[in-house]
Amino acid sequence: MKVAAFVCVALVAACSSSSTKAPAPAASSPAVSTSASQATQRPAGPAATITAIAAAGTPYMGSAHPPVLQPSGYVQQEYIASGNATAYRASGALAPDGRWTLDRSTTAAYRTRILVRRPAKASAFSGNVIVEWLNVSSGADSDPEWASLNEEIERSGDAWVGVSAQRIGVEGGTVAVKVNVPGSEQAGKGLKALDPARYGTLVHPGDGYSFDIFTQVARALRSTDALGGEAPKRLIAAGESQSAFAMVTYYDGVQPLTQEFDGFFVHSRGAAPLPLVDAEKGADIASAIGGKPTIFRTDQTAPVMDIQTETDVLSVLDSYAARQPDTDRFRLWEVAGTAHADAHLVGASATLFGCPLPINNGPMHVVAKSAFHALKAWLSTGKAPVIAPRIDIAPGASPAIRRNAEGIALGGIRTPPVDVPVATLSGAPSPHPSTICLLAGSTKPFTAAQIAQLYPSRADYVKQFNSAADAAIKAGFVLAADRAALLAYAEPQMIAG
Repeated sequence: MKVAAFVCVALVAACSSSSTKAPAPAASSPAVSTSASQATQRPAGPAATITAIAAAGTPYMGSAHPPVLQPSGYVQQEYIASGNATAYRASGALAPDGRWTLDRSTTAAYRTRILVRRPAKASAFSGNVIVEWLNVSSGADSDPEWASLNEEIERSGDAWVGVSAQRIGVEGGTVAVKVNVPGSEQAGKGLKALDPARYGTLVHPGDGYSFDIFTQVARALRSTDALGGEAPKRLIAAGESQSAFAMVTYYDGVQPLTQEFDGFFVHSRGAAPLPLVDAEKGADIASAIGGKPTIFRTDQTAPVMDIQTETDVLSVLDSYAARQPDTDRFRLWEVAGTAHADAHLVGASATLFGCPLPINNGPMHVVAKSAFHALKAWLSTGKAPVIAPRIDIAPGASPAIRRNAEGIALGGIRTPPVDVPVATLSGAPSPHPSTICLLAGSTKPFTAAQIAQLYPSRADYVKQFNSAADAAIKAGFVLAADRAALLAYAEPQMIAG
């Protein structure tokens, strides 16, 4: 498998509002599911036709963390999902409270791909399925939620499904922001050009149809053998970065029509939703970044777990503009000292960006696993995740994150690297950043004098770090199963003696 580096950057694509009315699609049988504490009746609608991809070779995925599944008892299978999808258009204004009304517009045929990673044994399957809207910000399909959550997914027996939901991942297109790292030559080519023997029959009619394609894949997961013959108990829609923008659009506009997902896991959203676009167009993420701040609507049954890095809160994504209170259906976790595209997420490419300072090396993925675990418990038991403190913002015409003397953000979810630091972990970029560095944050090591002032000995540092790890676990922001992963962020070698 060729591996393209995943980078969460904003791509520029043309878009305009859909305006043509077409009949509603034909219905299939309705289904009922349990969403947290009450049963939800899902309206009838078409499901994708699922067929196995028979071509030899390896599924393509741009990822810094290619899966190693057999030792964990997991298998990977790739399918074509096909059907006729419907685009949507707004009926009236798209209000900032998210209480939208969408009408069905044009229809078009599609053939896209889905990738399934699931327990090999049916007895090991939890019934939870996370359905990831694959990210295309780097110009190719990538799986950042898998990269963040795979340990929790596999140890829990969950299934993961990646959906090639957007046009550029299938058909290719213009990549406005290019990254000079190994694998970047694949950006913008699309699956069909990258592996014609495997993907040559795919057809994506445009991102206006992406939302219904995503819905139809979810319906197919409930009604076909794509999960090895096992029926899911809960479907969780998930997306990171550009795909998180899509989750806002889906939740506010499409979920009220379909009720297809039981919960939503949203990772690094911006203030605005992903726009609705015409046929054969890609969604304009650049316009989304400058779009109208929009919250998740508060009249839905399916709960939303929204996790944000420090970078996301202000900077170019500005999720602060769409902050909303926690409710019995919504949780927001903001994590201090973390970045949109950190060292864990980008893997070996972290040293190749050319940023003036090393990119952020905070443990965002460790907190993400706890958030995902909490969402699953919310769905199965009705017990909501703990409420988290927000990152401390100085409001005004130009809001700014309040920081301590070392430049570390105040407030938010705390982890040992920010409370027992040997470096300033920040969502803020290095000085004079490139577009890539803008999202990668920074790690600025302390001087020897700073460290000596903070820690009289290596043993004292280790004791404090371990205590901070236990506090994060007790607070509910890190899982006990990830204590060792969190402790691995300690750097006792930085302390003399």
